[in-house]
Amino acid sequence: VKKEEGGHPVSKKVKRTKEEIEEARQLKMKMKEEEEQNRWRWWEEKKYEDGVKWMSLEHNGPYFPPEYQPLPDDVSFYYNGKKVKLSLAAEEVALFFAQMLDHEYTTKQVFRENFFNDWRKEMTSEEKSKITDLKKCDFTEMSEYFKAQSEARKAMTKEQKLKIKEENERILQQYGFCIMDNHKERIANFRIEPPGLFRGRGDHPKMGMLKRRIRPKDIIINCSKDSKYPEPPPGTKWKEVRHDNKVTWLVSWTENIQGSIKYIMLNPSSRIKGEKDWQKYETARQLKKCVDRIRAQYREDWKSKEMKIRQRAVALYFIDKLALRAGNEKEEGETADTVGCCSLRVEHIKLYPESEGQEFVVEFDFLGKDSIRYYNKVPVIKKVFKSIKLFLENKEHGDDLFDRLNTSLLNKHLSSLMPGLTAKVFRTYNASITLQQQLKALTNQSDSEAEKLLSYNRANRAVAILCNHQRAPPKTFEQSMATLQTKIEARKEQLALAKTELKQAKKEAKAKGNSDPKLQNLVERKKASVKRCEEQLLKMEVQATDREENKQIALGTSKLNYLDPRISVAWCKNMGVPIEKIYNKTQREKFAWAIDMTEADFEF
Repeated sequence: VKKEEGGHPVSKKVKRTKEEIEEARQLKMKMKEEEEQNRWRWWEEKKYEDGVKWMSLEHNGPYFPPEYQPLPDDVSFYYNGKKVKLSLAAEEVALFFAQMLDHEYTTKQVFRENFFNDWRKEMTSEEKSKITDLKKCDFTEMSEYFKAQSEARKAMTKEQKLKIKEENERILQQYGFCIMDNHKERIANFRIEPPGLFRGRGDHPKMGMLKRRIRPKDIIINCSKDSKYPEPPPGTKWKEVRHDNKVTWLVSWTENIQGSIKYIMLNPSSRIKGEKDWQKYETARQLKKCVDRIRAQYREDWKSKEMKIRQRAVALYFIDKLALRAGNEKEEGETADTVGCCSLRVEHIKLYPESEGQEFVVEFDFLGKDSIRYYNKVPVIKKVFKSIKLFLENKEHGDDLFDRLNTSLLNKHLSSLMPGLTAKVFRTYNASITLQQQLKALTNQSDSEAEKLLSYNRANRAVAILCNHQRAPPKTFEQSMATLQTKIEARKEQLALAKTELKQAKKEAKAKGNSDPKLQNLVERKKASVKRCEEQLLKMEVQATDREENKQIALGTSKLNYLDPRISVAWCKNMGVPIEKIYNKTQREKFAWAIDMTEADFEF
C-alpha cells in the first residue's frame, strides 16, 4: 500500500491474515509437488552403454560478452604527468588494471611485470615507444570512473533493475537451456568469460597476464547431427562443429594463459552430472569392501627390496591416511609450484625421530592445489619413517622424494587392485566414511535442531580439515560476530525479563489460590515466552560457536564434491532434520537422485 507523505510515496507493510498465510503456504506446497512430478527421474531409467552420454543434443551455443565501449572524453590516462590518448585495444587493457588499482594484486611485482608485458603487446608502435615504465603510468581517473560506474549500478532505480533482470532472463531462456534426449536441461556456464587480467590463486607465476577475448573462431560446438546447429554471430564462423555423443560438453575452446581447454557443460542438477556423481560415490563404496585387503598389501610392500614398490606403498599410505591428492605432472613453468603426494620434493618433508612427546614424526609443508598451503606434523609407523629416511638419502633440495613413482604408475597399480580405483577414490572414500563416523559419534536424538545442525557442521568440518579445505576468514567476520554478540546480549536481557514476568504471574496466580483461569492462562503464556526466548538464545549461541569454528574452514568443497549425499539424507531422516537445513535449493536439485532413493537405514 502506498500513500503520499510530504510529496514522497511511502511503502507500508500490510499484515497478512492467518488465512492468507496458510493460502500462500498451500500454493507453495502445490508448486513444489508439481515440480517434483515434472522432474525427470533419470535414475529410474536404463543407462546408456559403451560410453554413450546422449542420443540427441540441441542448444543455441554460447553467449558472448558485449564488445568494449570506449571511455568518455573527460576520462583520461596520464603518462609521466601528461595526458595520453590510448588506442582502443590499449585502453581496454589499461582499464582492466585501473579496475584493480585498490587491490593487493597490483602491488605484486610479478603481477605488474606480466601485465605490463601483455599490455605493451596491445599497444601501437607509437604507444610502445612512449610508454616504457609502469611506475610513470597514472590510472587514477580511469579507476575513479570505474568506481563511479559501480556506485551508479548500486543506485539504480527499481525500474532500471527490473529492466536488467528481464534482459538477463531473456538471455537465460535463449542460451541457458538445451534439449538432451527430448528433455529440457539447464546449462551451467553458458556465458563466455569476458577478457581481463589473470589472477590465479596464491602466488601464481602468471598473475597479471591478459586473458584474451574469446571469438567465435575459437569455439568448437558439439551437438547431434540431426539437430538445428547454433548460429554464430553475424559475419563470423565457428572453429568447428562436432557430433561426439561420448563426451558431455556442449562448447569448448582453448584459453591463452595456460593453454587449457575450457568447456560449457550442463548444470549440476542434470542427468549427466548426476550419473557421474552417483557412479563416483558407488566406486568409493566398492573400495570399502576391499580397503582392508589393499591396506594389508601396501603394509607388506613397505618391506620390499624393490625401491619402486616400496615408494608406491609409502605414497599410498599417505594418500590413504592423510587424504593427500596424488599430484599430477605439469610442464615446467606452466603453473604455480604446486605439488601432490607423488610430486613431493626433498624440501617439502622433515623427519623428527621424536617431537612433542611423539615418535617418528613427519612434517609436511608444501603448496597444494590452488596454491593452498598444506602443513601437517604427523606421527607415522616406524617402517614408513625408516623408508622415507632411505628415500631421502643422497638427495638434495629440488630432488623428488618418490623418484621412481608418478601418478600414472600409481593409478595403474590401483586399477589392478579394484576396477575404477584411483588415488582420488581414496579421498572420496575417506571423506565420506569420516562424515558417517563423525555423525554417529556427535549427534543425539534428544538434541535440539540447532544442536544437531552444529554437530553436522562439526562432522563436515572434520572432513574439510582432513582434505585441507581452507579459506581466508571473511572480511566482514569480526563485524558480523560483533553484531551476533549484540543480539545474544539483547536476547539474554529479554529472557531475564520474561523470567521476571513469569515469576510475577505465578505469584499473582498463587495469591488467588490458582483458581483464576485468566491468571492461569497468563502463567502459561509467560512460560511459553520463556521457552521461546531460551530456544532462540540457544540457537544464536550455537550459531556463534559454529561461525567461530568455521572461520578458516571451507565446508562447501567437501560437502558438494567428496561427501556421498545419501549419508546426509539418511542422517536427516533419522534425526528428524529437514533436508532444507543441510542443502539449499540448488544443492537439492543437484542431489535429487540421492534425496529420492535414500532410506533412513542407508550405510555408506
